[in-house]
Amino acid sequence: MATESPLQHLRKKKTNYFIVSLAFADLLVALLVMPFAAIELITGEWRYGEIFCLVRTSLDVLLTTASILHLCCIALDRHKMTPVRVAVMLSGCWFIPIFISFLPIMQSWNAIGIEDIIEERKGLAGASNDTSCVFLVNRPYALICSAVAFYVPLALMVLAYQRIYVTAMTHVRQIETLQRAGSAPVSGPTPMITVRSSTSSDPTDHYRLRTTRALSPSEQAPIANSRMRIETKAAKTLAVIMGCFCLCWAPFFITNIVDPFIHYSVPWQLWTAWLWLGYINSGLNPFLYAFLNRAFRRAFLVILCCGDERYARQASCSYGQVHRGCSAASVNGTSMALR
Repeated sequence: MATESPLQHLRKKKTNYFIVSLAFADLLVALLVMPFAAIELITGEWRYGEIFCLVRTSLDVLLTTASILHLCCIALDRHKMTPVRVAVMLSGCWFIPIFISFLPIMQSWNAIGIEDIIEERKGLAGASNDTSCVFLVNRPYALICSAVAFYVPLALMVLAYQRIYVTAMTHVRQIETLQRAGSAPVSGPTPMITVRSSTSSDPTDHYRLRTTRALSPSEQAPIANSRMRIETKAAKTLAVIMGCFCLCWAPFFITNIVDPFIHYSVPWQLWTAWLWLGYINSGLNPFLYAFLNRAFRRAFLVILCCGDERYARQASCSYGQVHRGCSAASVNGTSMALR
């Protein structure tokens, strides 16, 4: 019962299903893809046969693409999500990658026109089909796969986050201008900021505005400072998210497109380095999208600490309603509900 409050609060936010599904995709990458890649890297050979080589490669493309598409959905999650919309987007995150992984790879569509090059690579490695797992892609597959798995999601993420970032920075500049002007009194309704620790996957969903009585300059100052801190933190979070995503995946997908056009001359050592850099992104995602979110962090602490009363009490306070008085704070007479 101690964990019911934070966990139920998380379930009420339908958008959190994207984070849960993302965590599942990243977990499968760690369990089904990375161990075999590590064994092959250490031993220098593939020990599991040609068929399982295709299955492993298909799982690699499927799960990493699913992870990237989840990141894109999280970036686009700016408005209230209906259950149907959530279900459609989650289904797309898992089914779209099938069309660039299992379907073409198991049918060897990626090898059409480059069969001789693949056989040559196996010969240079001095291995048979059962002791090598060579995966090369032709130009059409490289372009289509890279577009679906990286470039289109990247473009959507950049557009979404650029809009969020500009809005956040505009608010910060407006608040700074008001502060420099001395926060002159205004008549009529004034927006009051209610700060809350959001469980939404939207990095800027940390505040809401509602209309109340006119506030004096002394009351407006702490509210403006609070909002400016929130806006600045949201902008910095977006920079970290996009920076990590681009740093981890851009080298691999740039190489993936360039290699077929330069006669597959990229060294395998470079390929391996870029691939493992992409795997690192799967390890970073839980920290970027869960542990930076107070609601998830509280819930995880309750679970990991087996319902420790300290964390349960903190979480219960964090997600309680304002009228319970658990999390209500007052700054110069202005209510700031820390949810």
